[in-house]
Amino acid sequence: MSAELLTPDADGLARAAALLAAGKLVALPTETVYGLGADARDDRAVARIFEAKGRPRFNPLIVHLPDLAAAERLASFPDPALRLAEAFWPGALTLVLPLLPGAGLSPLVSAGLPTVALRVPDHPVAQGVLAAFGGPVAAPSANPSGAVSPTRPEHVIEGLGSRIAAVVNGGACPVGVESTILGFDAGGGPVLLRPGGLPAEALEDCLGMAIAARAEGAAITAPGQLGSHYAPGARVVLEAEAPPPGALWLGFGPGCAGAALNLSASGDLVEAAAALFHALRQLDAQAAPGQVIAVAPVPDHGLGRAINDRLRRAAAPRP
Repeated sequence: MSAELLTPDADGLARAAALLAAGKLVALPTETVYGLGADARDDRAVARIFEAKGRPRFNPLIVHLPDLAAAERLASFPDPALRLAEAFWPGALTLVLPLLPGAGLSPLVSAGLPTVALRVPDHPVAQGVLAAFGGPVAAPSANPSGAVSPTRPEHVIEGLGSRIAAVVNGGACPVGVESTILGFDAGGGPVLLRPGGLPAEALEDCLGMAIAARAEGAAITAPGQLGSHYAPGARVVLEAEAPPPGALWLGFGPGCAGAALNLSASGDLVEAAAALFHALRQLDAQAAPGQVIAVAPVPDHGLGRAINDRLRRAAAPRP
């Protein structure tokens, strides 16, 4: 049986909330990518996320909430975290924070860690589902683990349609890459755990301090830190200044006339981020057996950092 495709009106939101309350999985749009939602308090419902995605149990999940007040009932906010939440929520920022005793979340959400990843999404449909449901929703990206993230409802149905109850149709996601994840070290200093849809430079400007990079080889403390991730079936190679013989070339910027697709012909990083996952899916569908997807260089600043992070993981050796 394929997933129900729900309209984002009052009836569709009520149906999504009822399915979540019954322990079912519902995919919902956010401004970043589609998330695979389950009641974050229900062990069996959260376990179904891991089962549907084929996701490693040691990989934590992000809990989606309607506002900062709801988040403060689940985690402790040091001053820098509170400043960032007030500045950028709702939005494409996930904060990894100490979990409060008695928060009531399934331990599967935090993968047994003393911290939890929290986000307030800036998408009217996601907010509508959260309001109708009235509880915390655990929601990693709605795709098989390690595969290209979904930015349109048809992507979700293609990857998980027979494994989940419903998809709320919110159209294409405007940001197109997952949220930026920020944690804090033992001294309270900010650490970038995953670049994403909110540039780290904006976070540094808000805090008035530099953000440290996650140590290479550090233990997994947040989603999106697996070495091989966001990967299409075809092999991906990076930094292709010109189309290699026989490859499908994914361009960026002007001067890529021979590209099969161009993330942004004008070199706009916002446009490129929004197009990234859909473009990888399109080229993967076109690729002949053994054919490579070659990607043009993308500047490594602003949203380019998130784009390059996803591309490096897509190109990493498969486990």
